[in-house]
Amino acid sequence: MKSIALTSLILAVFGARGALAVVAEWGTTGGAGGATVTPTTQAELITYLADNTARTIILTKIFDFTSYLVKLASHGVAALTLKCYSALRLPLTQAGPGSTKYNVTYNTAGASKNLVVGSNKTILGHGSNAGIKGIGLRMNGVSNIIIQNIQITDLNPQYVWGGDAIQMAGASKIWIDHNYIARVGRQFIVTGFDPVSQLTISNNYFDGRSTYTTGCNNMHYWVWLFAGSADTITVMQNHIYSTAGRGPHIGGISGYDQKLHLVNNYYNTVGGHAIDSDTSSHILAEGNYFKSVTTPDTNTKNGLEYFVQTVSDASACTSYLGRVCEWNRLESSGTVSARLDSGALTSLAQTVVKNLKPMGVADVPAYVLANAGVGKVN
Repeated sequence: MKSIALTSLILAVFGARGALAVVAEWGTTGGAGGATVTPTTQAELITYLADNTARTIILTKIFDFTSYLVKLASHGVAALTLKCYSALRLPLTQAGPGSTKYNVTYNTAGASKNLVVGSNKTILGHGSNAGIKGIGLRMNGVSNIIIQNIQITDLNPQYVWGGDAIQMAGASKIWIDHNYIARVGRQFIVTGFDPVSQLTISNNYFDGRSTYTTGCNNMHYWVWLFAGSADTITVMQNHIYSTAGRGPHIGGISGYDQKLHLVNNYYNTVGGHAIDSDTSSHILAEGNYFKSVTTPDTNTKNGLEYFVQTVSDASACTSYLGRVCEWNRLESSGTVSARLDSGALTSLAQTVVKNLKPMGVADVPAYVLANAGVGKVN
């Protein structure tokens, strides 16, 4: 099994293409040099993930945690104004005056019992039907982790507090690549207030189709929330489909310093907003393709953002990055007011951004549809 696993890992790494340059620059190696293991039970998977020993963990099936832990009763309140979301419940602490109280049952694994991932791990799915169901991953105070070619699905999607697929805080050198994430209660990916540095999110398929949505449009709202005090993040070549907001939301606290390079992503059918920058954020958005996106950018003006739209915008990058930027394309989408904050380019003038050569935006939809998600690299 070891030789097969190592061969699979090599194929996965080389299949990542553009993201590989970013990951190599940041030195993310995951479980390289450690043992290769193949868990068969939930208990084995929990054990293999949790320590800081270098290890490659091969998943060969879906590990279902929806009934692994006992479901508990809890009080909630109905969001009476959202009739299309009749199963929506909020914690009592968020209840408004006159709210109706209910008893509900939910999967505690998804809501609060995330799988803890230790440092120096590669989590690698075999084929196209491997991963975890009903539970997410948590990486706090750890470093050097690769999550590749797995599914993460079905975390209490009917409850707004039902669980995050991937959450991080105080972590570094994390690579989330070629995964499929769908049907979660809250965020697809979230960073906590402690900074997450050298995070790469690439070639994933974020599927927002859901019966339970805040906007009554069958589109999941909570895509990515980046809240760390000094986050440094590259998001590239992902497929963001049928969502409605936070794609991402970044910033909001004065004195923070958050850097985001958003490049070559395919936003496809977004019935709300995509980019939502706020105070203390610095964003370079280039080479992204927005198709049928109601509001590609909220234009809040609170954060610093450089959103490339013209030849002149692209050429101006040369003074800061030593290369021309790639412009974004809007197809059947809302307009974006000029967002040309040079301070964002100054902040993002890092080697990893300077050395990255984006693909032409016209090629993004076909490339992403062919390469994002599971079953592409292993």
